[in-house]
Amino acid sequence: MRTEEAIMSTDTFNLNVEGTKAVCPIGEKYGKRCSDEGKIPVFSCEGSCIRGEIARLAANMIAKHEPYGRGCHGEIFTAPNSAIANWARTAKNIVVVDGCFMKCHGRILKNIVGEAGMAHFDALAIYNKYTDLMDIDDVPEQERKATAEQVATIILNALQSDTPATKTVERPVSCTQCSSCK
Repeated sequence: MRTEEAIMSTDTFNLNVEGTKAVCPIGEKYGKRCSDEGKIPVFSCEGSCIRGEIARLAANMIAKHEPYGRGCHGEIFTAPNSAIANWARTAKNIVVVDGCFMKCHGRILKNIVGEAGMAHFDALAIYNKYTDLMDIDDVPEQERKATAEQVATIILNALQSDTPATKTVERPVSCTQCSSCK
């Protein structure tokens, strides 16, 4: 039952997901191969807004570089016995590209795989625009791709640096474009 108190809570909460024995056949092959090859899973925001789209595109670009592979958030969240979920849980490191300051996927994933070895990035803090837009079509496709490439490049550079395994790119202190940062 939904109550106003539960809806407005900022405390930790549980989310019940209907169980399934189903797994994706290609996901099983892919997850096992990535695990066997020691690839680092890359997850992203899958939000419907422009920020989620840029994070998703950037994660796809990062996953095309060695030693990374694209993780499936659907399987890790809803099919805990799948090969992709097992790959993510047993990987020494994972990369999470969240779309904005809400850090939805990182907040969920740290409870599934733990924070150790999680490199967590806020894509919006990297490119810092489109804060007043929602629809992905409000930004031309080429501009979306170019912005995602900028994000991917910065994240890849951070991942290849000698800094600790857990990285968080926070919103710049000077940001005053959205109500959450004011």
